[in-house]
Amino acid sequence: MSKHLERDLEQLSCDIVTIGGLVEEATQQAVTALQERRMELAELVIRNGSKIDGREVEIEDACLKMLALHQPVAEDLRFITSVIKINSDLERMGDLAMNIAQRAVFLTSQDPIPFPSQLSTIGAATVTMVRRSLDALVKRDAQTALQVCRADDEVDRLNREIIAELIALMKKDASMVERALSFFSATRHLERIADHATNIAEDVVYLVEGEIIRHGMNVA
Repeated sequence: MSKHLERDLEQLSCDIVTIGGLVEEATQQAVTALQERRMELAELVIRNGSKIDGREVEIEDACLKMLALHQPVAEDLRFITSVIKINSDLERMGDLAMNIAQRAVFLTSQDPIPFPSQLSTIGAATVTMVRRSLDALVKRDAQTALQVCRADDEVDRLNREIIAELIALMKKDASMVERALSFFSATRHLERIADHATNIAEDVVYLVEGEIIRHGMNVA
C-alpha cells in the first residue's frame, strides 16, 4: 500500500466516524425532544441537519477520488465501497432524525396526549442500534454487527405495538387523530433509522468477513 493511500484511508476512517457521531447525537436529541416536549432541542436537530448533509457529500467525493487515483484492491477496495454505502445510510438516518424533530416541534405546540407506552423503549433500542453499528465499524467487529442485525426484530415488534396503541387511541377520541398520527410518523421514522443501522451492520460483516448477509441470510 502506498503512503498516500494509507493516509487517505486513515482520513476516511476518521471522517466516517465523525459523521456517525453527528447522526447518533441527532437521533438521541430527536428522541429526547419528542419524549420531553423540548422544542428548542428539536429545533437544534433541524438546524444541524445541514452539517450531516455537508459531511456526506465530502465523504462521497473523497471515496470517488480514492477509487480513481489509487485504484485500490482487496481489503482496501472493500473498505472504500463499504464506506460509500454506510455514508449514504448515515445521511438518510440524519434526515429521519430531522423528521422526528419536526414531529416533536408540532407535538410540543399542541396539548399533550397519552404518551405511547413503548415509545421510550423503541427510542432507546434504536439509539443503541445506531451506537453499536458504529462501534462495530470502528472496531471491525463482525459479531457486534450481527447482534445489531438481530436487534432489528425487537424494534419492529415495538413499532407494531405502538401502532396498535395509537389506533386504539384515535378510535376512542377523534380529536386526538392529528397528534396521534404525528406520534405514528415519529415511530415509523425510528423504525427506519433502525433499518439503516442494520444496513451498516451488514456492511461491517461484509467488510470484515467478505460475506454478504443482506435479506436476512446467515444472520441467525
